Amino acid sequence: MKVPAGTLAPLHLILGEEELLVERAVKAVVDAARRADAQTEARRVRATDLAPGELDELVSPSLFAQRRVVVVGAAHEAGKDLADAVLDHARHLVAEAEGMVLVVVHSGGGRAKALIDGLRAAGAVVTECPRITRFDDRAGFVRDEVARAGGRISAGAVTALLDAVGSDLRELACAAAQLSMDSGGSVDEAAVRRYHRGRAEVTGFSVAEKAMTGDRAGALETLRWAMQLGVPHVLVADALADAVRTVARVSASGRADPYQLASTLGMPPWKVKKAMAQARGWEREGLTKAIQLVATVNADVKGAAADAEYALERTVLALCAARRR
Repeated sequence: MKVPAGTLAPLHLILGEEELLVERAVKAVVDAARRADAQTEARRVRATDLAPGELDELVSPSLFAQRRVVVVGAAHEAGKDLADAVLDHARHLVAEAEGMVLVVVHSGGGRAKALIDGLRAAGAVVTECPRITRFDDRAGFVRDEVARAGGRISAGAVTALLDAVGSDLRELACAAAQLSMDSGGSVDEAAVRRYHRGRAEVTGFSVAEKAMTGDRAGALETLRWAMQLGVPHVLVADALADAVRTVARVSASGRADPYQLASTLGMPPWKVKKAMAQARGWEREGLTKAIQLVATVNADVKGAAADAEYALERTVLALCAARRR
């Protein structure tokens, strides 16, 4: 079902430099247009890539009366001719409302500042997206993001999250959504500490350590964190192989002083001590199986398998099962 074109304002000015908020504001307009008409076409262009004549074509009514949203980005970089053309079309759209929606994105600075006043005077719906720099504003953003995800967050947790993540809004938005989901909607300081600790400690070696100790649930959780954070598949596979080889070498050496064994094997003492502790849970048959598993997954992540992530998960489960075999 289509609703009348006048339902959505034909002219929007998105003003500010906070990139995430700008993107969301643009998306909100496009989504609203598509709720009114699912066939709405969205076109996004950068002001510096446009000539005034090209703008005429973009905002001209479709032959089939199809609704269109035209987003002109970086309008603060527009020259005088283009800025004048944008303003002329904006006034026309407000007067005629022919199923077209014009969205002008402007940082608030630059050489086309007069365009802002002109668009306001023309009746643009203005969405302010100022850069968020103050602590209180970032705290408010975090609270809003948690609420947006259906949760609530304590004041202490807000501070802890800002301390852990910093000022990047995308990171904060991602963390707020993840925390809301992981904590059942109620985010406290302990949840933030667990979240940050999990992110900070996830490497291929932390996955391998949990797999070699038979911590099936922990190994899978850590692996999934690693994949979500973008740790390369090959690094996880290499860490698994290194852990298996180290335990196999230490296990084959029998009982020995860890410092003497470290010298013999050419490893740091701490690594030998860790491998000796892990070796207590392994028998020869299980280590033989583990060596085969890590050799296979090494080939898998380098192209032998269609899904490298699945291959790693399968290997982690198999390593946990091979322990004490």
